[in-house]
Amino acid sequence: MRSSVTLVALCTLLVSACGGEPQQADLDDSARTATVASEGTIDFQAVADALLRQLDLQPGERVLLVGVPGRFDGLIGPLRDGIMRAGAEDLGAFAADGASQPSWETDFVEELHEAREEQLESILQDVDAALMLPGTNVGHRVYAAMQNVLKGGRGRTVHFHWLGAYDINGAERNVDAMIDGFYQRILATTDYTALAATQLAFEEAMRGSTVHVTTPAGSDISFQIGDRPVTKQDGNASAARAALGRNLIDREVELPAGAIRVAPIEGSVNGRVVFPPSVWGEEATEGLTLEFVQGVMTSLSATTGADGARAEIEEAGPAGRAFREFALGFNPLLAIPTEGERWIPYYGYGAGVVRLSLGDNTELGGNVGGGYVRWNFFVDATVEVGGVVWVDGGRLIR
Repeated sequence: MRSSVTLVALCTLLVSACGGEPQQADLDDSARTATVASEGTIDFQAVADALLRQLDLQPGERVLLVGVPGRFDGLIGPLRDGIMRAGAEDLGAFAADGASQPSWETDFVEELHEAREEQLESILQDVDAALMLPGTNVGHRVYAAMQNVLKGGRGRTVHFHWLGAYDINGAERNVDAMIDGFYQRILATTDYTALAATQLAFEEAMRGSTVHVTTPAGSDISFQIGDRPVTKQDGNASAARAALGRNLIDREVELPAGAIRVAPIEGSVNGRVVFPPSVWGEEATEGLTLEFVQGVMTSLSATTGADGARAEIEEAGPAGRAFREFALGFNPLLAIPTEGERWIPYYGYGAGVVRLSLGDNTELGGNVGGGYVRWNFFVDATVEVGGVVWVDGGRLIR
């Protein structure tokens, strides 16, 4: 799946969609190999405890870890110990890339290593929960097979990337000691109950109302969601929550937590999206403006680089011209700092960050297929729902 990410407001992010975000876990080569120079500063026991709290494991549940040797190896032991303390069954840790680690192996993991591609989904059917650890992505075969299990309405996963940090100008940051400490605090101190309540209130406000998004650059687009699923990434990774899932990404829980995601009713999407300098079709663009009527792009203009944008969209086929998704960050602890150095934590899951995306929205419960996905982040948007302002210039005010 071809995908890219544009951060709107002075910068452009060119990474693959993470996630379900894309999904939110489909990372490009630079993201997969991003240096984590300060893992020695991480309290792996505290991180494991936070992840397990959100999983809320029940006795007898079967739990698999999927990791990359050399990335967060210190997390494996505390997680497996915690799984057993909960009375769940530790299925071991599968090495998605690189040499398998003897200490990670179990009979179940050995079976996965020996299985043919077409056998994996059947083997994973009885996995109740899987944790996708840093370095793993949808390009790894067990990860992809587990997604197929989720699509069938079975199981749940936690996506735990420990990446997604960007300078305010769009440059990807290596995760250093400051970010390590920041992410640890987010896991431990996020008020998950309040986060869930705010996201639910926003969902209820959207039902039956028109959502209107504007930006200083000239974006002005509106839509309705009807009865479409709203995936609320509130950090709840319990089996009870997964049982209520209506689509793939409802069963893929992101930690750190913070965003809601929804595919609007395609025919209700009307208006324009304006991008700052960004890269489309490997060509720099300025003043790029896409106009939408009933969810389909009807015109494209740019002061420079229009040919590159047009080439990327045409190559994608009908999906390239389709409005895909609206997403909004709600976690106040992940908001872009207003004092000191400004940077973008965890893929823009912070309060007030908006995503207006193009392409395939089937994982969200929409009707647009085709595989192409392009995420576009806006850090200075205003969001009104039924005439009530929720986000003002990139600041969540409700």
